[in-house]
Amino acid sequence: MTFASLALPPALLRAVHDLGFTEPTPVQLAAIPPALAGRDVLANAATGSGKSAAFGLPLLAAIANLPRGKTRALVLVPTRELAIQVADHIAKLGAHTKVRVAAVYGGVSFGRQAEAFQRGTEIIVATPGRLIDHLGQNTAKLGDVGFLVLDEADRMLDIGFLPAVRRIMKYVPGTRQTLFFSATIPPAVATLARDILRDPVRINLASEKLAPAAGITQTVYTVDQTRKTDLLLELLKDNGIYSAIAFTRTKSRANRLAAVLSKNNISVERIHGDRSQAQRTRALQEFKRGKHRILVATDIAARGIDIVDLGHVVNFDVPAAAEDYVHRIGRTARAQATGDAITFVSADEEKTFALIERGLGRRLDRTKVPDLGPRSESAAMPIRHHAPARRQRARY
Repeated sequence: MTFASLALPPALLRAVHDLGFTEPTPVQLAAIPPALAGRDVLANAATGSGKSAAFGLPLLAAIANLPRGKTRALVLVPTRELAIQVADHIAKLGAHTKVRVAAVYGGVSFGRQAEAFQRGTEIIVATPGRLIDHLGQNTAKLGDVGFLVLDEADRMLDIGFLPAVRRIMKYVPGTRQTLFFSATIPPAVATLARDILRDPVRINLASEKLAPAAGITQTVYTVDQTRKTDLLLELLKDNGIYSAIAFTRTKSRANRLAAVLSKNNISVERIHGDRSQAQRTRALQEFKRGKHRILVATDIAARGIDIVDLGHVVNFDVPAAAEDYVHRIGRTARAQATGDAITFVSADEEKTFALIERGLGRRLDRTKVPDLGPRSESAAMPIRHHAPARRQRARY
């Protein structure tokens, strides 16, 4: 199957060609035809499977020939970074149309976003919290929205956004087409889907077991907590690790790790909740352009961030749950590419990692730690006891 076989307009096929896309991914093959036919869609598909194009192309096809100057489509996403990413991707897909796209999210100018609503930007990609702010100030205009997309709905549940989503539904016309995408379908998300979808086409591309993308090679090191940084520095002697995201559990550990890497002449940037939106956006853009070799992040970057040619993900700290592990390492090997995931497991993290392996349905082989030489005091990270592996509201 090709994109041409999906009956997309020529302008969109031209953009797809410009972006170097050759064959549709499974979720695109399954979701685009019913979406083009005007059906609601409920898609359960893994992160990194090409969902943005799966809903972006049908939106653009439906809107391209409509009069400009009215907001026709609303895309809700859980995080600021994902709003930026999705808006940018849809804009590229619509490069040969006159459809305009704007991202609406917190931490940046309220007035500029209000102007996007005022001029009737055709597609708005928004986080629920900032959109609620605009609705409260009467600056958001949603009365002409005929197309609604919920992306990463399970992540919205994790960070407490589902009540905000339900509030937003009251402002969106009931005569609309809704496309609903989620990596998992927990009960609260299933209830929301039943409430807002009308006779949806159901697409289930997620396996019963949590399964990382087939192209990811997973490597696990059992290492003392005090030697994690030494191990990372040793691995980075391999120039094959040219672009990597290193995940830490906390903002303070992210700062500490970035400082140590910088002292060792490794180009590095950070993304976490204590950094301003401008700093986070700049860090991500510079990393994408190859200015930095390592991006150190908390789980704020674990979902939705699409980085071309990201070769490696390093779990410097073990995540809290199997779902978080899959979403972290899903930053590499996106859209059927290949990549490597490396996890450092200290003695105090073994129980948590065993639960992750249970969720994956398999035990991951341990790789022998290379000779690290004498312990480097400057590279040692503070030791803190990790919280139990349980779901908590994110504070990133």
